[in-house]
Amino acid sequence: MNASTYQFKVGDFDCAAVADGTFSYAPPLIPPPAEFLFVNPSREQLVQALAEHGLSLDGWGEYTTPFTCLLVSTVSSRVLIDTGAGRLGPNTGNLLKNLASLGVDPGQIDLVILTHGHLDHVGGNADADGRVLFPKAGWVMPKAEWEFWMEGQAEAIVTEPGDDVLLGSIQRNLMAIRDRLDLVVGEKEVLPGIRMLPAPGHTPGHSVAAISSGGEELLYLADLLVHPIHFEEPEWFAAVDMLPDQLAKTRRALLARAAKEESLLMMFHFPFPGLGRALSKGGGWQWKPQI
Repeated sequence: MNASTYQFKVGDFDCAAVADGTFSYAPPLIPPPAEFLFVNPSREQLVQALAEHGLSLDGWGEYTTPFTCLLVSTVSSRVLIDTGAGRLGPNTGNLLKNLASLGVDPGQIDLVILTHGHLDHVGGNADADGRVLFPKAGWVMPKAEWEFWMEGQAEAIVTEPGDDVLLGSIQRNLMAIRDRLDLVVGEKEVLPGIRMLPAPGHTPGHSVAAISSGGEELLYLADLLVHPIHFEEPEWFAAVDMLPDQLAKTRRALLARAAKEESLLMMFHFPFPGLGRALSKGGGWQWKPQI
């Protein structure tokens, strides 16, 4: 399997997982992975859960995560979901190169869907000079998410050194698209067969994308879960999850739906290409990778 692109179908739609790159979470910039990804379980709970995944609490010093966007080609449109991190790190910002390997030019993208405003999802909107990187595209994102990042709410969370730099990068990438942006309220079909579904918790306006064609469904869950253990423990949250109680409710609702409908799932931060399904297991679920 190509480590940068993976092509598949959802009904009549041609889809591709497209890597933007990888990013390593490790001290001193970021807390150790277990502390960063699982804030609220007890040490005993965490030791047991990690052991079941072949991990050691004290020996897990670094976590390298992919950033994986989704390309959907319908009968009439090419849609890109999330734009990656840009030059956030030395191994990110590869989205355009990997799209080109599929024969897709930035000018061929008709619509860009942003699931939420974190920099690893909007950092590829524009170049360093503020020029949009998909010159013919329209953009859509949740209205609540735009308001959070662009109307003063996010400043309240800028408390750690360096957070103001990240916030500035987010706002520059969002300002670049403001004249071609449609703000979505609630659930909305943005194109035939492609719906945005509210999924708050990770951020206030976080959304997921539902891709439906020919009786098949793909749910692009973005950052609803950032590690497979979150399937098994949906109440466990990461340091970057802003509304943990809301997140747990959202996870339970969407994972119950996904398991019942046997929907294909795509995860932004899971091992590439991030495709799999949710299997019911006890009081939670289990992640079953497709690849």
